[in-house]
Amino acid sequence: MTIADFTPTAVATIPAIVQRARDAFDSGRTRPLSWRRAQLDGMRKLLEDNSEQLLAALAADLGKPAAEGWVTDIGFTIGEIKLLQKNLRKWTRPERVSTPIVALPGSSHRVAEPLGVVAIISPWNYPIQLLLSPAAGAIAAGNSVVLKPSEIAPHTSTVITELIQRYLDPDAVQVIEGGVAETTELLAQRFDHIFYTGNGRIGRVVMEAAAKHLTPVTLELGGKSPTIVDATANLRVAARRIAWGKFLNAGQTCIAPDYLLVDKKVASTFIGELRAAIKEFYGDDPKQSGDYARIVNGHHFNRLTSMLESGSVVIGGETDANTKYIAPTVLADVNVSAPVMQDEIFGPILPMVEIDNVAEAIAFINSKPHPLALYVFSEDDRAIDAVIERTTAGGVTVNGTILHISNPNLPFGGVGESGMGAYHGKSSIDIFQHRKPVLRKSTKVDPSIAYPPYTEKKMKLIRKAV
Repeated sequence: MTIADFTPTAVATIPAIVQRARDAFDSGRTRPLSWRRAQLDGMRKLLEDNSEQLLAALAADLGKPAAEGWVTDIGFTIGEIKLLQKNLRKWTRPERVSTPIVALPGSSHRVAEPLGVVAIISPWNYPIQLLLSPAAGAIAAGNSVVLKPSEIAPHTSTVITELIQRYLDPDAVQVIEGGVAETTELLAQRFDHIFYTGNGRIGRVVMEAAAKHLTPVTLELGGKSPTIVDATANLRVAARRIAWGKFLNAGQTCIAPDYLLVDKKVASTFIGELRAAIKEFYGDDPKQSGDYARIVNGHHFNRLTSMLESGSVVIGGETDANTKYIAPTVLADVNVSAPVMQDEIFGPILPMVEIDNVAEAIAFINSKPHPLALYVFSEDDRAIDAVIERTTAGGVTVNGTILHISNPNLPFGGVGESGMGAYHGKSSIDIFQHRKPVLRKSTKVDPSIAYPPYTEKKMKLIRKAV
């Protein structure tokens, strides 16, 4: 297909599409575990049966290498689905809690129930994972869903929409394609939860729309994720792990290292190690590498190339507008007020700021909005502990990048301007369900102490009980 073949959903039909999902939920069909298992099976087969078609769409939209597309989009999502399948009954069953003496005889439980109709609005950078991974959690929790893939990845949007209609419940799982007009109409509808992944500017729009219906939201946003390299760091390992995390998907990753804070005593050596790592990964000319992606479109290409003037190019800097190629690039001598240090980069440009010590790095990070991710490279446990204890971030990886997102036992999400709410693993079910408190009383005993008139003797007993 070509981008011209991309067909948005007719705006006038969106209210009826959302109502169809609500009718499916109201019918009760999404509540049984059998339905949830069937949908998770269908989603897994969708990915496994059509992986080559999906990889081709990712390549068409982002120039994404097949290995990258499999690991970060398809394989990651299959892993999340498998975990939900394995633990579905355990994570959704009622949870018994203790009952205070004033409510005895009786028993108390927290009963998991689905929220209702969930809207999931996904971005373009990992257009399969960031659409289907939260959708799997919402479905596992017993909801119906309305999915909105990104129009900026039109090939993937078209393919995934067609496959969803084939593999999943055609009533309870709806898809709306399109851009601003379609998303605006979607947000005008009433939902029971809205899950949005993207930037903070649109996150505010989503939150404002949700407020009209008092709809709870999960916002998975971004921010400038800092990376500290102190004087004790293993510089070769740090360079390899930072280069991998930064230049994965050509830097178009919400938790990519956004900027470096490097101890000035090791800065020159570290640049040399970064240069060696980039050459090891992508060769002398990364443009010829089959393992290096491209910028998603001309708008983002122009936005990124304008940042190249924010410092001295010490690695990379080459660009090609025709193929939307920007080389893995490192900038030194960067002024902290330069454009590249103000907004999330979301591309393969890595600015470096030299620091005197970890304390200075901590102060710098704390002067900025809370990031989605924070990375620290050090062999000094005291320095590592100081960073963890004295900074706030959505997640932290020590002596690595990106990988905290790979552990489903660690909830993934932001804090402050980098987002609200978290998912993955059990959290992917928890965020899409309500734990309803239920107190079940026996009628076999009905002590009169609970009722008026409240005599002095009753009051003494009540005070002891309470």
